[in-house]
Amino acid sequence: MNSSAGQFLARLKNGWLREPLVPILILAVLAGIWGFVEIAGEVMEKETHEFDERILLAMREPGNTSDPIGSPRVEEMARDLTALGGFTLLTGVTLVSAGVALFAGRGKLALLSIISIVTGTYVMTLLKQGYDRPRPDLVEHGTLVHNASFPSGHSMMSAMVWLTLGILLARTQPKKRVRAFIIGISVLVTLLVGVSRVYLGVHWPTDVLGGWVLGAAWALLFWLVAMRVDPRKPPVE
Repeated sequence: MNSSAGQFLARLKNGWLREPLVPILILAVLAGIWGFVEIAGEVMEKETHEFDERILLAMREPGNTSDPIGSPRVEEMARDLTALGGFTLLTGVTLVSAGVALFAGRGKLALLSIISIVTGTYVMTLLKQGYDRPRPDLVEHGTLVHNASFPSGHSMMSAMVWLTLGILLARTQPKKRVRAFIIGISVLVTLLVGVSRVYLGVHWPTDVLGGWVLGAAWALLFWLVAMRVDPRKPPVE
């Protein structure tokens, strides 16, 4: 048994662990988890209340907290953006992307992406129930809400799904510029969804920040595991 464990560790040392990105990703995952714990602690101690209120009210017309800043078209755009972090859309995108990966002969990545999203959703639900933070009551909500506030489910799931799928797609591309573009778009979508949640008044800023941090850590963990279970690299052009 010790011999088998030693052989396994030796394979990791000579293979997966030799990848230059691995130690960076491990540190990033640990930093993300630590960051979430710190944010959650501050939230539960109500140390972030003044910061949250200031940011939330800055997105409302002075003297009229029921009216977000900007024209009605901006508010409509915010609702469209927030839908990119909705459960139905993210579930569909995940299944379609996993199907594409499966038909492309990357069955392990397809299965891993589904496992990552399903387990992440379960963790997010448990965290919401555990922290049970009330939704903002300072402003009128610009869209329907159904559960607790911390962490932001839309922000966390957007980070998990869009970054995970961005990583999955980027790993099939031979050009660095294309890979960077794909990851960049994934990050941008994630950020816009989170900002839209605060703009619509349905989340405190720290709800969104906590969701971003933990969701990104989850996606980076997927990247680490993906490098182990599917080490194939695209041909370099």
